[in-house]
Amino acid sequence: MHKGYLALVLNAHLPFVRQPEYPRFLEERWLFEACAETYLPLLRVFRRLEADGVPWKLTLSLSPTLCAMLADSLLGERFLAYLDSQAELAAKEVGRVGADPVFGPLARMYAELYRQDREDFEEYYGRDILGAFDYFYKKGRLEIITSAATHGFLPIFRESVEAVSAQIETALVAHRRAFGKHPAGFWFPNLGWYPGLDEVLRAYNIQYGIVTTRGALLGDPTPRAGSFAPVQTPAGLTMFIRDAAATEAVWAESSGYPADAAYRDFYRDIGFDLPLDYVGPYVGDGPTRIYTGFKYWAVTGHTDQKRPYDPELAAAKAGEHAAAFLADRLSSSKEASALLDRPALMVCPYDAELFGHCWFEGPLWIESLFRQAAAGSASELKLVTLGEYLRLFPENQVSTPEFSSWGSGGYAEVWLDGANDWIYRHVFKAIDRMVELAERFPDETGLRERILNQAAREVLLAMGSDWALLMRAGKSSSFARKQVEDAIADFNRIYEMLCSNTVHTEWVTRLEKRNNLFPEINYRIFRKKR
Repeated sequence: MHKGYLALVLNAHLPFVRQPEYPRFLEERWLFEACAETYLPLLRVFRRLEADGVPWKLTLSLSPTLCAMLADSLLGERFLAYLDSQAELAAKEVGRVGADPVFGPLARMYAELYRQDREDFEEYYGRDILGAFDYFYKKGRLEIITSAATHGFLPIFRESVEAVSAQIETALVAHRRAFGKHPAGFWFPNLGWYPGLDEVLRAYNIQYGIVTTRGALLGDPTPRAGSFAPVQTPAGLTMFIRDAAATEAVWAESSGYPADAAYRDFYRDIGFDLPLDYVGPYVGDGPTRIYTGFKYWAVTGHTDQKRPYDPELAAAKAGEHAAAFLADRLSSSKEASALLDRPALMVCPYDAELFGHCWFEGPLWIESLFRQAAAGSASELKLVTLGEYLRLFPENQVSTPEFSSWGSGGYAEVWLDGANDWIYRHVFKAIDRMVELAERFPDETGLRERILNQAAREVLLAMGSDWALLMRAGKSSSFARKQVEDAIADFNRIYEMLCSNTVHTEWVTRLEKRNNLFPEINYRIFRKKR
C-alpha cells in the first residue's frame, strides 16, 4: 500500500541567445554547458534506468526558447565545436596533471565526460536532444510540459491579456511542433502566478500548473490539505503546490545537499586558477576569465583551503542524500496521510540546470533516488507525473492561490526594482503598438505578414524575464540590457516601416535569420480579446 506520492518536476529553461554574425559568442556557452553537464547526463541516467528495468516518472518543463535553441542546426554545429574545444583542453590537462595520483584521474574524468557527450550528441541522438527527451515522453516515463514563450514573468503583464495570451499561445504552438501533442501542464515562469491567469490558461485547455507554498497557503480559502494535495481554481485549473521541506533540502544555499563538503566545488575552476595564456583559447576572445568546467576541488567548507575532489566519496554521498530525501518524504507523507482522505502528495520542483551544471552530482542523486524509490521501504512512495496524479484524483478543493513567485521575497521585486524597472515602459509601449498593428492589418499575407510576424517575435523577446533578472543580479547585465534594447529598437523600426508603408526587405531578412525562433508564429495572437 502506497503511503504517499512523490512528483519530481524539473524546469529546463534558457533565454534565447543566437548570434550567427559572430564566430563565437560568450553567452551561447550557457546552452552548451547546460547540454554537456545537465541534459546529456540526465539522458544517460534515463537510459541506464531503462536498461535496468527501474520504474521512474518525472515531469519536465522544456521552455519554448530552449526548444528553439536545441532544434537549431547552427547552434548544434557550435555545440560540437564547443565539445571539441573542451576535449582539447582535457587532453592538455591530462598532459599537465596526468601523472598526479589525485588530479590525473580527475582530468581523465573530464576527458571521458566530453568524449561521451560528443558520442551521444553526434552518433546516438543524431544531434537531436529534443528527440531524445521525446522518446521517454512517448514511453510514458517523462511528462513534458511547456512554459511561456520567452519566459515572461506573467504577473507583470496581467493588465494586458493580449500579451499574456500571446506568450501562452505561441508556447503551445511551439510545443506541438516539437512533440506532436498538446501539453497538459504549464510551468509559470519563475512560478509567477496571479489570480485570473487560470481563466486564460483554461481557455487554451491547459489542465494544471504549479504554485509556491506561500501563494497556495495564502489562497482563498486556505487549502485544507496544506501542500499535500492540489487545489482547483474556480476556472478549473488544478494547482499543484510546491513542498517546502523538499525545496529546502535541495535548494537551501548553506544547508541544502549541494553544499555538502564532499561535493565538487562549482566556484573553484581552472579558468581562474591557471594562467590566462593557457586557458585563454578555450574561454573566448579577449582577456576574459570565465568558468571552463574543469574543477578539481571539493566544497570542503567555508575556507580557501579546499580538499581535492573525490568522485567516489561524492557518489556515495549522493546515495546517502537520496536515501535521506526519501526517508524524510516518507515520514512526512505518513503523518499527513493520516489526516487526509488520500495518500499525501509531495511536489518537488527544481531548475533542471541545478543537476549536473551547478550540482555536479545532481544526476547521480536523481538516479539513486529512482533506484531507491523502487526498492525497500522507499517503495511505499509512488513516483508520479503531475498529469498521472490528476487522472487518479481529478476532484480537488476549490481555492484561488494568492499572487506569488519563487523569487526573493516571494513576489515581483526581482523583476521590478531600480536596476531593471526602466524596461517596462518600453515593453508596454511595444505591446500596445503590436496590438494596434494586429488590429490595423488583420488579414495580411506575403511580405507584410512576414514583417508583422517578426514584429511579434521582437515583442515576445523583449518580454523575457531573464534580462531583468540578470540586470538585478549584476551578471551579464550589459548583455541583458542590449537584448532588451535591440528587441525594442527592432520592433520600433518595423512599426515605423509599416506606418510609412516602406519595406527594408534585406534588413528584415537578416533579422528573421538571427531571431529565427517560433517559425509558425501568427502575429494575430496580439489582436484584442473580445
